[in-house]
Amino acid sequence: MSPHRIGVTEVVLRDGHQSLLATRMATEDMVAACEDIDQAGYWSVECWGGATFDACIRYLNEDPWERLRRFRALLPNSKLQMLLRGQNLLGYRHYEDHVVDKFVEKSADNGMDIFRVFDALNDPRNMARAMAAVRRTGKHAQGTICYTISPLHTVEGYVKLAGQLLDMGAESLCLKDMAALLQPQPAYDIIRGIKERYGDVHIAVHCHSTSGVTMVALMKAIEAGADSVDTSISSLSLGPGHNPTESLVEMLEGTGYDTGLDMDRLIQIRDHFARIRPKYEAFESSVIVDPDILRTQIPGGMLSNLESQLKAQGAGDKVREVMDEVPEVKAAAGHPPLVTPTSQIVGTQAVFNVLMGPYKRLTGEFADLMLGYYGETIGPRDPEVQEIARAQAKKDPITVRPADLLEPEWDRLVGEAAKLRGVNGSDEDVLTYALFPTVAPGFFETRAAGPKSVAKTESQLAAEREAKARGVALTGPVKYKVSLGPGRTHTVQVEPA
Repeated sequence: MSPHRIGVTEVVLRDGHQSLLATRMATEDMVAACEDIDQAGYWSVECWGGATFDACIRYLNEDPWERLRRFRALLPNSKLQMLLRGQNLLGYRHYEDHVVDKFVEKSADNGMDIFRVFDALNDPRNMARAMAAVRRTGKHAQGTICYTISPLHTVEGYVKLAGQLLDMGAESLCLKDMAALLQPQPAYDIIRGIKERYGDVHIAVHCHSTSGVTMVALMKAIEAGADSVDTSISSLSLGPGHNPTESLVEMLEGTGYDTGLDMDRLIQIRDHFARIRPKYEAFESSVIVDPDILRTQIPGGMLSNLESQLKAQGAGDKVREVMDEVPEVKAAAGHPPLVTPTSQIVGTQAVFNVLMGPYKRLTGEFADLMLGYYGETIGPRDPEVQEIARAQAKKDPITVRPADLLEPEWDRLVGEAAKLRGVNGSDEDVLTYALFPTVAPGFFETRAAGPKSVAKTESQLAAEREAKARGVALTGPVKYKVSLGPGRTHTVQVEPA
């Protein structure tokens, strides 16, 4: 009897480096691995969406649409996949329906195949328009369940949400564990519950590895009937990242399950990113494993953000108090999952509570969350905090879909974008401006200069290796002569790390 095939989504081109290297990896450092990725036998290749769009224009002077087109050309045999924040698209607010339609349409036109659509609150109303837009393009709409834990989150609740997503046209489902909270038994119970209730629907499971338990959770999910899982090549895995692709292949050996992946190709991909990773050492996450997140529910990226906020306020010693406050704020807000943007909203309010006193001052975003302007939460919001939000924001709570309150904005966005220097008149440029109106103008002005990598150069790495071999500590700028061949000797100045 042949093994049961388990699909694998490789995330190294997006979430892998987003989680470990702050999304700073340049397209040029990924292209050499694309042929092996394309031929390795993956179910899909995640390469766009999430924070990559923001990072491209904010730090790398790269056009994110050009990145997508390039991946499409370099991965002709692969299904390209992206992460889409529902009505938020790739920005941090809700967009009017026509903008959502346009974004999905242009993403499909530029090469996207699979749209993993999620909402930070698991509010189906915030996913419906994007899912319908994907279906109209003929592409694959994957409905997403953001996993979290609270007294109100149950297996039955997740199974019910899966049914709602299928009813709105999801062609597959994803159980998305962005904070590494998914333990083995809940993974089994949720996947088994969905399969028993709704039959042969494709279910993908996405886990980060921070807590140290999620490789076992992937195994239990597979045993329960999961059809595909997300992994990242080993040289860009673990910590706040993902479980290693090669380790998954080896784990399934002799179990009756098989990925069908070409291990020789995986080794080539691994070796490529092992060479690339040191170039981004400055952006490395310091988190290795943190089982404490099963208690605090704070994802690694959120924790580093909280630490930086507190240090900026001269309150670095308050980290533990803020970590203890986060679950309290989460409960007051109706137990939303902590994923962009709710993780930032809840975390910042927890900082305010510790530094100023409980709810003495609300951020505008937290007030909107309390008043329903991000959508509906699984649990009731604390009425006292909601009243504070109403008084501060000077507006009433809502129960309608937030996007229903938005005025048409496409024509206005077109007009505003047309006035910016460097805009090429395309719908893609209008969408870039719509998503990041404060960052995009600067990007358009400098786009013609081409990508600007923030990585160390090969010469810098070579100098550092030489210094290490000689036992030299780089305490100040050091100059080295680097020979690249006859007549090609260059002087390189290296700054200390």
